[in-house]
Amino acid sequence: MLDDLQQLALAAAPQEICGILFGENGRISARRAAKNVAADPIRHFEIDPRTLIAAEREQRNGGERILGYYHSHPDGVVEPSMTDAASAAPDERLWLIVNGQKAAAWQAIEDGDIYGRFSAIPLDCFGAKGQTAGEPES
Repeated sequence: MLDDLQQLALAAAPQEICGILFGENGRISARRAAKNVAADPIRHFEIDPRTLIAAEREQRNGGERILGYYHSHPDGVVEPSMTDAASAAPDERLWLIVNGQKAAAWQAIEDGDIYGRFSAIPLDCFGAKGQTAGEPES
């Protein structure tokens, strides 16, 4: 799944991709792409509200549990931006950020280490290019 997201990020560059992650117990089992409806999709992302509302409704009706979200930083590091922090609710959901080569996972929490909103969490990938959020960029 991570390799697919990296390819999508590369193909969409310079625009950011985004979507919803589903799973249980910190393990991602599925993803759903969403249209990036941000006013400036080259610099920001905003998940299409219709996609997000549909996923929330499905979850309430017994569907897959929303674990978090993904988006890309095509020309940047895989660390949350100040804009990401400003738009993130402290709901403990996962934020996966990819850039076409690397990936990192973050949890949106109250008083996080990054901008007071995110803390790094391990990203364990099998057979995919990835990194743990706490590892330095090379």
